[in-house]
Amino acid sequence: MTDSPFPIEPTAAAAQAAIAEEFAFFGDWSERYQYLIDLGRKLPPFPEQWKTEEHRLHGCQSLVWIVAEGDAGRLVFHAASDSAIVSGLVYLALRVYSGRSAAEILATSPDYIATIGLGKHLSPTRSNGLAALLAFIRERAQAAATA
Repeated sequence: MTDSPFPIEPTAAAAQAAIAEEFAFFGDWSERYQYLIDLGRKLPPFPEQWKTEEHRLHGCQSLVWIVAEGDAGRLVFHAASDSAIVSGLVYLALRVYSGRSAAEILATSPDYIATIGLGKHLSPTRSNGLAALLAFIRERAQAAATA
């Protein structure tokens, strides 16, 4: 188990609002992609022993590993990717969902994706990978909520 900087904001809704505000600052998508890359560099270290097939997220073209810890009261997600932009996408998802209760995760749609225009600016393979990441988070929250 490793330390996680998440949650940053007190609620998932506040995290989504902060993300929208930050991305609104940038005028074009080349700046937003650079910001995504910078965010990806803020992901906490991911233990090498977790980089196994068991923890690999399928549905991504890039290599992504994710581990969930906790219970219905608080789920913490740890993740890493071999891609700079995907690492940024992972950071945003963890900022919204990690450190939250299963109920809050399940009640929170990833509105930040549309709000910042991310869906229109991702390649189909990155969109599929992001969908797989969000599905993994929801599945773990659902499993914790019914445990």
